[in-house]
Amino acid sequence: MSNGKPAINPWFIAVTVTLATFMELLDTSIANVALPYIGGGLGRSYDEVTWILTTYLVANAVILPMSAWLSRVFGRKTYYLGCVALFTLTSLFCGLAPSLGIMLSSRVLQGLAGGGLAPVSQAILVDTFPPAKRASAFALYTIVIVTAPAIGPVLGGWSTDNYSWRWIFFINIPIGFLSLFLSSRLLKDPPAFEAERASVRTNGKLSIDGIGITLIALASAALEVALDRGQIDDWFGSSFISWMLAIGVIGWIATVVWEMRLKEPIIEFRLLASRNFAIASVLFLVFGFGLFGSTTLIPQILQSLYGYRATDAGLVFTLFAPIAAQLIQRQIVPARVLLTISMITVGAAMWYYSTFTLATDYSHYALARALQGLGYGFFFVPVNVLAYSQLRPDQNNRASSLTNLFRNWGGSFGIAFITTATQRRHQFHQTNLGSAISATSQQLGDRITALTNYLVTKGFSGPDAATAAQGYLHQQFQRQVSLLSFMDCFRVIAWLTLAAVPLLLFVRRFKPAGKAPTAH
Repeated sequence: MSNGKPAINPWFIAVTVTLATFMELLDTSIANVALPYIGGGLGRSYDEVTWILTTYLVANAVILPMSAWLSRVFGRKTYYLGCVALFTLTSLFCGLAPSLGIMLSSRVLQGLAGGGLAPVSQAILVDTFPPAKRASAFALYTIVIVTAPAIGPVLGGWSTDNYSWRWIFFINIPIGFLSLFLSSRLLKDPPAFEAERASVRTNGKLSIDGIGITLIALASAALEVALDRGQIDDWFGSSFISWMLAIGVIGWIATVVWEMRLKEPIIEFRLLASRNFAIASVLFLVFGFGLFGSTTLIPQILQSLYGYRATDAGLVFTLFAPIAAQLIQRQIVPARVLLTISMITVGAAMWYYSTFTLATDYSHYALARALQGLGYGFFFVPVNVLAYSQLRPDQNNRASSLTNLFRNWGGSFGIAFITTATQRRHQFHQTNLGSAISATSQQLGDRITALTNYLVTKGFSGPDAATAAQGYLHQQFQRQVSLLSFMDCFRVIAWLTLAAVPLLLFVRRFKPAGKAPTAH
């Protein structure tokens, strides 16, 4: 690597590429809290403006699995710079949008640009750092990938309250320009990637696979629309959602069959033949489900039942990722052991959440968050080390595309599950508790009488006191029902996380990278 030119410090490159990734992941959640304000500003109903989230997620899901192939078509640096530039420009268009039509068009383009940022950033990190230093790079990436979606709603709420909803998009512009400037100066396609790209181009193998692109786009878009709109449109009660699910499932089956036939596929599903990579991909799916599901669930439970604001969301994760990196790099603890500790800890944290009652105070929530942070903080570094442990350098680009696809799927399934299960379980518990506490219940009658008498002593008239007592007990009943539905969701995330632990028994042993990089 020494040809007379001073080598660029890899940490400059790491910070540069994670800037754009942070910006993109922030955008997946920052708009959620601002939707009512956007609807008011554009003169549209809440149901109409929810498409602002759906269009972005759909476009993101379409482009993400194709990012490795697009990197090879255009060159990784060129494609990455194009994504950053388009994301920044469309953020400006979103912020200035005078109508819902222009907003949705801008969000589609923004999602297409954003879909390439995370997988290409991860591939750049893998190629920039030698294997012995890779864990530290993954630690930095962990901080970005976990904190960005978690602080998005908080930042979105603050921007909307203090300025305008338009600033949730304008905030991307300075970050985008800085990322574009630094990336153009620091990034360079690695020799192995250039050699592979030159080889396939000279052999004529980099032809446009129109059928593959169409299948991927159809399957990704249909599945994402179904997951994002399913609960809103009543799932199988809607013929539209049923068709979307059918197209999504059949489309992905057809995609896998088609891509496996090609020598130079758009998505390299054959990488899943590597046992360690396949296990890591499943873990990424579970990780996405748990992280995005709980990130959707926790603010709901804190704000609706306890009156807390989840401003600390995700911050505790940042403490543990660098520690995990050092444990792996110094070969103190094997990746498999760290992953086992991580998954069991996350499962325990989710189970602890499921034991909360309406009387639970903030200290219990803080402890649960710390446990969750410990678990996820020790997850991302070893799972990435595991994913790339049996792959050749020329496979890194395609591998990052697949791992991000599984993480994205996990997140989409997790959010869809939480939005559906909380409502369905709310109805279930409301029916069960309602039948147990009927209007003729002696205990209920005594409680209403006691409350009514108490309110009369506080100056209420008899009829007003009786109405207020019934209203208060109804409110308590609804809070209890909501709590039970939330607890059910936490238990499912806990069981799913713990169910993935036995997979680690099948990890194929690999020789970890040395404590320091050998001569390169």
